Amino acid sequence: MSKPTYKELLDAGVHFGHMKRKWNPKMLPYIFMERKGIHIIDLNRTSECLDTAAAALKSIAKSGRKIMFVATKKQAKDIVKESAKSVNMPFVTERWLGGMMTNFSTIRKSVKKMNNIERLLGDAANTSMTKKERLTLDRERQKLDKVLGGISNLNRIPAAMFIVDVHHEHIAIEEAKKLGIKTFAMVDTNSDPRVVDFPIPANDDASKSISLITGYVAEAIKEGLADRKQVKAQQEAKATA
Repeated sequence: MSKPTYKELLDAGVHFGHMKRKWNPKMLPYIFMERKGIHIIDLNRTSECLDTAAAALKSIAKSGRKIMFVATKKQAKDIVKESAKSVNMPFVTERWLGGMMTNFSTIRKSVKKMNNIERLLGDAANTSMTKKERLTLDRERQKLDKVLGGISNLNRIPAAMFIVDVHHEHIAIEEAKKLGIKTFAMVDTNSDPRVVDFPIPANDDASKSISLITGYVAEAIKEGLADRKQVKAQQEAKATA
């Protein structure tokens, strides 16, 4: 796992914050300077925070617990979805339903309904369904899959969340806090870094910046999963020796 270099962070525009008039004073420790009315993020602090976040995420993945990826803003959703899929982790990239975590049992019922519809539609032996009924069910399945498809295999509350834009995903963060879920997030100069456990000061609007940070997060998780697999293999070898 190679951490992004200073040049890579610069090239991706990770250092570009918001206009000074939109800033959150709590971000002061992470701001390097102001240039032409725009705050510039201190990339040394970004690098430090990436180290801390990566180590914690790797440890969580190694323990076998789930890390949910959350990003519903247009420029982030596809990037985050692909990163989550690459490490087989749950994700929410369309819309955060109120109570998605705090009312998880109800959400699981909706997921179960979606899975049942999929089984029903996929059953070739089921010939009693009319074309109209099949079309209606398929529309319902697509609607449910759009919102819940990323958490269809999530059977329990995740141990952590990785979030792009804490300002935009404030409901998800509030629910995580209530449940004691660890939060990792890209935090821009217009947000309060204190609302998450592991803030990563970075431009959360540019797709290149989002891709670079999210990719590194996914790599840390991948290493944790590989370590877990290795430990399991060693344990099995000992057991059969």
